[in-house]
Amino acid sequence: MSFETLGLHDVLLKSIRAAGYTEPTPVQAQSIPAALAGGDLMVSAATGSGKTAAFMLPALHRLTMESPIRSIGPRILVLTPTRELALQVTKAAETYGRAMRRVRVVSVVGGMPYPAQIRLLRQHVDVLVATPGRLLDYIDRGRIDFSRLEMLVLDEADRMLDMGFIEDIEQIAAALPEERQTVMFSATFGGQVGRLAEEMLREPTRIELATHRDTHENIEQRLHFADDDAHKGRLLNHLLRGNDVQQAIIFAATKRDTEFLADRLATDGFAAASLHGDMPQAKRNRTLTALRRGEVRVLVATDVAARGIDVPTISHVINYGMPMRAEDYVHRIGRTGRAGRSGVAITLAGPAERGKVRAIERFTTQNIPVHVIEGLEPHFKPQPRDPNRRFGDRRNGRGFGGEGSRGQGGGQRGGEGRQWGDRPQREGAPARRDDNWGNRGTYGDRGGFGERSNDRGNSFARRDGGNTARPAAGGFGDRPRRESQWSNDRRPSGDRPRFEGRGNDRQGRGGGRFDRG
Repeated sequence: MSFETLGLHDVLLKSIRAAGYTEPTPVQAQSIPAALAGGDLMVSAATGSGKTAAFMLPALHRLTMESPIRSIGPRILVLTPTRELALQVTKAAETYGRAMRRVRVVSVVGGMPYPAQIRLLRQHVDVLVATPGRLLDYIDRGRIDFSRLEMLVLDEADRMLDMGFIEDIEQIAAALPEERQTVMFSATFGGQVGRLAEEMLREPTRIELATHRDTHENIEQRLHFADDDAHKGRLLNHLLRGNDVQQAIIFAATKRDTEFLADRLATDGFAAASLHGDMPQAKRNRTLTALRRGEVRVLVATDVAARGIDVPTISHVINYGMPMRAEDYVHRIGRTGRAGRSGVAITLAGPAERGKVRAIERFTTQNIPVHVIEGLEPHFKPQPRDPNRRFGDRRNGRGFGGEGSRGQGGGQRGGEGRQWGDRPQREGAPARRDDNWGNRGTYGDRGGFGERSNDRGNSFARRDGGNTARPAAGGFGDRPRRESQWSNDRRPSGDRPRFEGRGNDRQGRGGGRFDRG
C-alpha cells in the first residue's frame, strides 16, 4: 500500500515524498481513511508507530478546503500532555504542510512567556497545538476564537488523564463547537479514558493495533541486578562505554537525580545533559536540539521525556531509576527502536526494586531476561523465575506464584494453609506464657495487671461488670483525702473530677485515674 491510495490531497503527497516516506505504517493505513471519512475515531497503537502522521495528515487535508466561517481562530486543535510532545507535533505539522500555502501552526504550552504567545494568537491560526493547562488559561481570558474549529485531536489521552487534566479537557471541550470531529489516541481505552471517550465521541470508529502486551521485537530488553547505588553506577559506566552505544537516554526517578547523574557522567568524560520538568522551556529546547544534532550523546531525564522525544539515533534506553508506574516502562523503552531501527532497553534494579520489576512483567506479560556482566556480578541472588509461567494465571488464591502463593487453601510458601495464630515457635525464642499466649477468651476477658504471672500487685481487682476497683487513697506526701471532694455522690454537670492519690507501695498501676462516680 502507498500513500497515494489513502485519498490524501496531492499537495500533501508532495510533502510526504519530500520527507522520504514511501509506505504508510499500519496505524496510518487504517486511521487516515477513517479520519478522512469525517467520523469520530478511537485509535490505540504502539509508541513509535507513526501516530502523529496518522492524525496530522487528515487534519491538513481539511485545510486544503476553504472554511465557510471567516475568523482567525484555529480549525484544528491538538491537545498533548507534555511540552516536548507538543513541539514534536508542531514540527510534524510544519513538515507535512510544507508544500501548502498559508498554513500557520502555533504551539501554546506552559513555560513560555504569555506576551509572546498572545501575539501569536492575535494572528491567523490554522493548527493550534497546546497543553491543556495553558490553553485553558487563554480560554478563560477570552483570547481564542473557536468559532471555525472543525477537528479536535487528543494525543496520548491516557497520559493526560494520569496527569490530572480530565477537568481541563472537559472544560476545553465545552468551549468548542458541538459539530466537530474528535479523534482520540491512547494506549488503552479502559477506566477514565473509556468514560471520557463515551462523553466526547459520537459513535466512533475503533482501531486497536497494539497494546501494552505486545512484544517489541525490534527492542532487546535486558535486566541487570545491582547491589547498591555504587554498583549501579559501575554498571552504567560500563554499559555507556560499549561500542554499540550511539546515543542513549537514561531515565532517573527524580529531578535531582537527573542533574546529579548528568554532572557525574560529564565528569567521567561523557557528553551528557539533563532534562526535567523544572527546567525553563528555552533550555529544554536547546537540550533537545543538541540531542537531535548529536552534540549530546547521553541524555539523563525524568519521565517527562518518556513521551515526545523522537530521535531515530537513540540506540539505548537505560532505566537507572525504576518508573513509578508500569505503563511508563513501555513508553520509556519506546524512545529507542524507532523508524524501523533496532534498539536496546536495559533496566538496572536494586534489591528493593524487585517488586517493581515484577509489576512491569505482570503489566507486559513478559519476562525481562536477566543479564550479568563478568566482573560486575551482583552479590545477592534473586529468586529464580519459572520461564514457563504465564502471567495473569491465578493459582491457589491471589497472584501468580503457583504453589507458593498466598490464598485460600494455600500457605505462605506452599503446603496446607494455617489458621491465624498457628505461627511456629521461632528457634531460640523464649517459651510463650500460657496465661498470655495460650487459649484466649473473648475480647475483654483478659485478666488485670494483678492477675498476670509477673505479679505486679492486685490494685486492679476485678469487679462485676468488668470495671476496676478504685485504688487506696493516698498520694504524694500521703495527703488526707477530703470527703467533700472524694465522695461517691454524683456531682452536678460541669464539676471537674479530681485526681485520686497514688499509693506509696508502687505495686498498683491504678493511681492517677479519674473517679467519675
